[in-house]
This record gives sequence, structure tokens and C-alpha cells, in this order.
Amino acid sequence: MKRYVFIPYVLITAIMLLMTACSGSSAPPSSGGEERRGNVERGTDVSYKVLAEYLETPWAIDFHGEVIFLSEREGNIVQIRDGDLSRLPVVTSKPIASIGEGGLLGFVLAPDYEESNAAYAYHTYEQDGAVKNRLVLLQENAAAWKETDALIEDIPGSNVHNGGRIAIGPDGFLYITTGDAGNGELAQDPESLAGKILRISPDGSVPADNPMPDSYVYSFGHRNAQGLDWNSDGELYSSEHGPSGTPGGHDEINKIAAGANYGWPAMIGDARESGMEQPVYHTGETALAPSGVAFDKQDLLYVATLRGSKLYRFDPDKAELETVLAGEGRLRDVKVQDGRIYVITNNTDGRGVPGERDDRLLVLEL
Repeated sequence: MKRYVFIPYVLITAIMLLMTACSGSSAPPSSGGEERRGNVERGTDVSYKVLAEYLETPWAIDFHGEVIFLSEREGNIVQIRDGDLSRLPVVTSKPIASIGEGGLLGFVLAPDYEESNAAYAYHTYEQDGAVKNRLVLLQENAAAWKETDALIEDIPGSNVHNGGRIAIGPDGFLYITTGDAGNGELAQDPESLAGKILRISPDGSVPADNPMPDSYVYSFGHRNAQGLDWNSDGELYSSEHGPSGTPGGHDEINKIAAGANYGWPAMIGDARESGMEQPVYHTGETALAPSGVAFDKQDLLYVATLRGSKLYRFDPDKAELETVLAGEGRLRDVKVQDGRIYVITNNTDGRGVPGERDDRLLVLEL
């Protein structure tokens, strides 16, 4: 097992506070700058820096150069530029419904953001008494992020299992995770968009080489996948929540292949079924609730966990998890950027125990 030394940041004593247009938080979002210590299982600790505080249930992280973007489930995008924070509302043709596990979830900037000011977002909404999800194209202006196009509508949703992660693959296509909406049978239904990983062209069309003709479905049999990233060989990995109740746990890390069936709800853990893929790793009866994932340059996968309340590092060659950071509560997303690890807490999501300054964006050195 490789060992990594985390290099502490220089302590920055000035903390800048900015009032924003959003009035829902108990305090304005702030840039951090204070060095903190976090515990790990081995009895040592790591240093990290708090880049932002008082966030409102952040869900996804993205970057444009040195600028950091965060989505918040209530329906805002926070931008952190040179230590200053601003928050803009997201305006959609169908109002964002922040209910249960839903709301404004996945967010990723368009590859041409520099010229277009565009981004892709995944959000929950209500229609005719049903909870659904959709993928939309947004454009940023001085006052808001506004929907300019709806790319996928009517993705089944519910108070639980909405999926929601968006990532742009090495091939330039969008990949989106969807949950089973609390109905596992939908994950096995090729006609349903629930319980799937979808692959879509940036303009909203179905890629010609998708595994199912005229379908966005790239893989299926997923319960509630919330993490997506590619290693240096272009191989796609995903994290996925296992079942609740008894047996519980059995959260998964999967290596995703086009057209493959990942077994939910027919199998979990080490079970085998004809025509279904086993996970490369599962947690047994321990529930971690993995969410965002990110590879580093050594092809080690960082995994943010909610119930597990830790940041883990997963070695695919050894199929081992190692704790990187603990003691900060629920963690929703992680990104590796320019030799640093960025992670957001999710203690204000209704299931955590928020601290006075939650939620927060943290950064660690690789």
C-alpha cells in the first residue's frame, strides 16, 4: 500500500464574509482559510483548509480554472473566486423541488463555458402529483442561472433514490446516474430511465454507439449510483448505495461497461446471477452510503461517504479501502484538481448533525 504525506497549508488568518442574495442561511456563506486537523483511523491526522462555510446542502463540485462552483440542493449555484463567494439562484421552467433526497443535484460546466457561460444540471421536480427528475442546460448571467433547454424529462424520482451525478467523459459525452426511485424493478426495465447510467450527447441526442438503439441507457441494474469518474485508461467507475434493512450495507464500487447489467435488485454482494456483473468492491453488511468519487493521477479512487462520514481512498488493484479523513460528518462530493483533494460536507441535508458553520468546502493536499 502506498503511503501519502499530506502537506499542511499556511494558516490564513483573515476570513472574508460576503452577504448574498439568498436569505435562507443562518449566516452568509464565507470563504474560509483556517487550517484544521482531521482524524483518521490509523491514529494520525491530516491537515486541511476550509475554503467555504455556511453552505446550504451542497451537492456537486466543478471547476473553471481557479474558480470553484458548487450546486446547492435548494436551487443555487455558489461561486468561489479569489476567496470571494457569491450565490446565484437557478431558474428552471419546472420549479426545483428540494424534497427528501431531491433538489438541485448534479452540476457540470459545459466544455465551452468560457464562451457560452453554459452548464448542465440535474434536478428534481413535481408534476401531476409525481416526483420526477430532469436534465437541463443552463446559462449564467449577472442575476441567475437560467434554463435554456430541457435535454431529458420524466426521469422517475421519489423522496429517495434520485441518483443525480453528472460527469463529462473522455469521449465528450455526458454521463448521468439515476436512482431506482424506490422501486427496484425499474432498474431492470430497459424502457425505464430509473436505476441506470445514461449517456447523452451535449446537444441532447442519443449517441449513435450507445449499447441500446435509440436509448440513453448505458448501463442498468443500479439502485442509487451517485459517483462517476474515469481512470487514466479511460475506464469508468461508479459508486452505488446498497439496500436498507436486512441485509443492509453492500454498498458498491463498480467498473462500468456499456450495456452491462449490475444486478439490482436480483443480487447484492458476492451473489452471482447469469448475465449480471459483480461489483469490484462491496462493503458487506456495513453501510457507508458512497456518493461522489474521483481518481488521482495514480489511479487511486477517492470516495466521499454519507453514512460512513469519511473520505476513503480505494485501490482498485488491491480492492482495499483506506481512510483519508474522518470526523467532519457526512461527505457528499470529492474532486481531485491540481494535486489537491476538494470535498464538501453534507451535514445540513436533514440526516446529519450540522456544526455551527456547516456545510463546508474543505481542501487537502495530495
